Amino acid sequence: MGAPRRRRSGGVRVSGRDGGPRIDVTVLGDGAGRRATLLQFSTAFCAPCRATRRVLAEVAAMVPGVTHVEIDAEAHLELVRALEIEATPTTLVLDADRREVRRAAGVPRKADVIAALGEAI
Repeated sequence: MGAPRRRRSGGVRVSGRDGGPRIDVTVLGDGAGRRATLLQFSTAFCAPCRATRRVLAEVAAMVPGVTHVEIDAEAHLELVRALEIEATPTTLVLDADRREVRRAAGVPRKADVIAALGEAI
């Protein structure tokens, strides 16, 4: 739908077309999944972030080619601003091309994460 969106905040490049932004692979490091990535933004003293970590890790372990990557929001403020992350935990479901398919704030239910992966895979 329309032209690609490009947002730039310092050294972070985020671009997208027909839906969510595409996340630069350097942000994900070696953690990007072959089929999909569950990208979690957390902060150090966030209790819901710990619960989210458990749910996402369980789902990633169940689905081949899916990984869970956790990013410290405080240490990556440029990325947080570029992606318009407003709260922690926030989870982005990325497809194989690292495009955002779904986004959720708060602790997700395992069934909801699996359903979102169905859209990404």
